[in-house]
Amino acid sequence: MQIVAANFKMHKTRKETIEYLKELKKIDFGSVKVAVFPPFTALFEDELIGAQNAYPEINGAFTGEIGLEQLSEFNIKRVLIGHSERRHIIGESQEFIAKKFDFYKKHNFEIFYCIGEPLDIRKQGLKAVVEYLKTQFVGIDLNYDKLIIAYEPVWAIGTGVSASLEEIRETHSEIRKFTSRPILYGGSVKLHNIKDILEIENVDGVLVGSASLDVEVFKEMIKIAKDEK
Repeated sequence: MQIVAANFKMHKTRKETIEYLKELKKIDFGSVKVAVFPPFTALFEDELIGAQNAYPEINGAFTGEIGLEQLSEFNIKRVLIGHSERRHIIGESQEFIAKKFDFYKKHNFEIFYCIGEPLDIRKQGLKAVVEYLKTQFVGIDLNYDKLIIAYEPVWAIGTGVSASLEEIRETHSEIRKFTSRPILYGGSVKLHNIKDILEIENVDGVLVGSASLDVEVFKEMIKIAKDEK
């Protein structure tokens, strides 16, 4: 089974997201698992929807955050944790990320857990990349049955430059040594490269950013995934 997920980041309104999902569901997903992560203001009850982030509390005095109580209102049981933009822009520590993971694991959420190295680490070679990624596994249950890992090299996110097929192959092969859970690739996944990426061993799907904003493009990606493996 392939997994194709869309991360809208800080794009699309509630109205746009509702229309997007209506259009998206006009195609048959087949055995492809599809997930969509819109902004908080665009959350609503739908089996495809997940939250881009969540605070590890039911509710409380945490201005600007969203917790279990709010997600439960929309029956949302899927969350993205550890995205590099949360790590490097917002400044979330591994300790806090692991706390989030543990909280939402206890509440039986499907967790899309993001890992990835910056360019200076990649330039040091595969061994340095693996050692860096291991630090992002600290406190994370890599055998959790609702875990989906998304490997997203930081230097390839939003840059239009994807990792090479060989870089993806060797990195996913190393990650596979730590877990049997699905491993997605993310980082400038486009219509022109998704087929080649999905054909790589130990790549179980993709987490798509900017390319997913166009529903017609995302539909084509799902169709391509249906034909793979």
